Amino acid sequence: MVKLHGKIDVLLLLVVIILVIFGVVMVFSASYYSTISFDEGPFHYLRLSLQWAIAGLAVMIGASFVPYRVYYKLAPIIIILSLILLVALFTPLGIEINNARRWIGIEPLGLTFMPGEFAKFAVIVGCAWYYTKFADKTKTFTRGFVVVILVALVFFYTVYRQPNLSTAIIIICTILAMMYLAGVPIGYLISAAVLGAIGGYYMVQSADGMHRDRITGFLDPFSDAQGDFYQTVQGLLALGQGGLTGSGLGNSVQKALWLPYAQNDFIFAIIGEETGFIGCILIIIAFMVLVWRCILISIRVNDRFGMLMGGGIGVLFGLQVMINIGVVTAILPPTGVILPFISYGGNAIMLFMFLIGIMLNISRAANPEFTRRRRKQSSGEAEEAA
Repeated sequence: MVKLHGKIDVLLLLVVIILVIFGVVMVFSASYYSTISFDEGPFHYLRLSLQWAIAGLAVMIGASFVPYRVYYKLAPIIIILSLILLVALFTPLGIEINNARRWIGIEPLGLTFMPGEFAKFAVIVGCAWYYTKFADKTKTFTRGFVVVILVALVFFYTVYRQPNLSTAIIIICTILAMMYLAGVPIGYLISAAVLGAIGGYYMVQSADGMHRDRITGFLDPFSDAQGDFYQTVQGLLALGQGGLTGSGLGNSVQKALWLPYAQNDFIFAIIGEETGFIGCILIIIAFMVLVWRCILISIRVNDRFGMLMGGGIGVLFGLQVMINIGVVTAILPPTGVILPFISYGGNAIMLFMFLIGIMLNISRAANPEFTRRRRKQSSGEAEEAA
């Protein structure tokens, strides 16, 4: 039994609340003109984002009181359930929107559920469970590396086939990061990364001209500014117009039907236009603090399962933010990765708030004294070695 010290990480909670409130404001600002044009009313997304934020807050609070060790017992069920839901997308239960099957409809409630989002949580819990239960096998090639890679490839393929390459990449990268945290030999991981890069290269080369151009065209998005990279170009224009201090909240020009779906994965462009370079840097700092607190909590937990699960959650948040901002700034190809807590999306906000609730519960088991003792032990060993 892991002892809970009773104190949640207040700084982590404060940063998340600030990001959620800021997200509601920015979703309202970014969606104002588009909702009017579609006769939905200017407050349509404001109402929805407020509802999801309140529901997410309730989920976070509830999750913060659930002992995180409960997920250790449920891990096999969570993994199997996640795979079943991913496969169900390719049955009549799956809903196809814009040539993608990423949703399962919940008819009585009129809601949709994204198994790909649930899969992010499933692989974190699954890896933490596996490398805790079989900790003595972590450094072996078969049990510590091959078994997990095979499961990772199953998740990757089922998500990629939706198609949802961005989520598939996040899932595989999260698994590889957790393998590193668990102590899998770095040589195995480097080999997997190299083989993955080679496979990705040949996948791009074997794609037809249109799909290959969509993947590689981000290197020069202005070459197709009115086609596949219209949204990327409009996002760059928004960031450029923001300058140092921005045009002010609500004063974006690009959101006036120039930047499509500005409240979703390109909301960072509107943030840049309205709050400028300073606002963008502050948001990035807030996310850096969030990831730092997740890592610190993981280090302080004297429990392998808690350490791995907390570390995996921190990695997931870091990947989401880096990929989203990378896409908006044309460093990466266009994907559907949203900015946590800020972009509009019911499934995503519920998942992220749930994960923060888990982190808050893990933080109650985190002991600063454990970190200090480990530092002293490490320094003592270093002095003895010298």
